[in-house]
Amino acid sequence: MSENPQAVAQYSEEEKKWAMICHLSALSGFLIPFGNLLGPLVVWLIKKDTMPLVDQHGKESLNFQITVTIAAVISAVLMLVLIGRLLMIIVGIGALVLTIMASIKVSNGELNYKYPFSIKLLK
Repeated sequence: MSENPQAVAQYSEEEKKWAMICHLSALSGFLIPFGNLLGPLVVWLIKKDTMPLVDQHGKESLNFQITVTIAAVISAVLMLVLIGRLLMIIVGIGALVLTIMASIKVSNGELNYKYPFSIKLLK
C-alpha cells in the first residue's frame, strides 16, 4: 500500500503562496512580450532551491507557458491563411483560463495540479 506524498508532505503558507505566484506571474505575458515565460522563470529560479513546492509548480507553469508560446507562434504563422486569427484567440483565452484555474487550485490546497495540453520539457 503506497501513501500519497501530498498527504505526507506539509508545506508552509508562504510556500503555497509562491507556488501560486509561479502560475499568476505568467499573466504578465498579456502586457509584456514573453512575460508569460519570464514571470514563472524568475520566480522558479529564485525559489526552487529553498521551496520544493515552488520547484514543482514552477516547472509545471513553465512547461505550459512554453506550450502556449509554441501554439501562439504556430497561430501567428497560420494568420497567413486566415485560420490563425481564430486559433490565436482560442490559445489566448485557453491560456488565461487555465492559468487562473491553476492558481486557484494551488491556493485552495490542490498541490499536484497538472495543466492539460502541456508538453513536459522540464522534469
